[in-house]
Amino acid sequence: MKSFLLATVGLVALVGIAAPASAADMAVKARPPAPVLAPIYDWTGFYIGANGGWAQSRNCWDFVDPVLGVTFAEGCHERSGGVVGGQIGYRWQANQWVFGLEAQGDWADLSHTRDSLLFPGILSIRTKTDGIGLFTGQIGYAWNQALLYVKGGAAVTSNRFSILDTPTGIELASASSTRWGGVVGVGFEYGFAPNWSFGVEYDHLFMGDADNSFTALAINNRVSQDVDMVTLRINYRFGGYGAPVAARY
Repeated sequence: MKSFLLATVGLVALVGIAAPASAADMAVKARPPAPVLAPIYDWTGFYIGANGGWAQSRNCWDFVDPVLGVTFAEGCHERSGGVVGGQIGYRWQANQWVFGLEAQGDWADLSHTRDSLLFPGILSIRTKTDGIGLFTGQIGYAWNQALLYVKGGAAVTSNRFSILDTPTGIELASASSTRWGGVVGVGFEYGFAPNWSFGVEYDHLFMGDADNSFTALAINNRVSQDVDMVTLRINYRFGGYGAPVAARY
């Protein structure tokens, strides 16, 4: 009996010694690596860019007798052409909302000449817009690299109005006008690379009425103007692309 008890104690001791060694030899399950998440596109920062596209201007003329104040309707006409220019601005992002301020200037080639309705075959009228400026605020909503926004603010156009002798094409009188009005627009922009984005934008300019004086012919005219613009834009934003989102445990 005593020998049996000693044998049992020895066996238990051997098992106790072997158990830690076996546990040490077992493979330890590795901790899974932290997920690597793509960086979040950040629209905050100053940017500068270029744009180009198409515009159409609609003008309605009225001749005004400076003595009697009588108005003679000359009719409306439209002209379209190309625009090219640049923009500079600043945006800041709060969650998915993006706010911004922007100044844009474009050279324009919007010119049209037609026969006068009041003096057909004798006089022609020509309207030319050669410059457009926009000063706007923006509010948009971003889905990471995609941004949809609306804009509004002030607009300015540079115009020249001419009265021509129809048979010879000689300019008899002219008036230049820098006109201020309002603008509303909508655009979509996509960040295709770090700091670079490309977009398309539509703007409508409300330029209202403006009076001009043709002193050489002793007559005045009143012109109302509206402009539609569609432009493609590319911007470079100063600042970082964005930071990865760190995983938490």
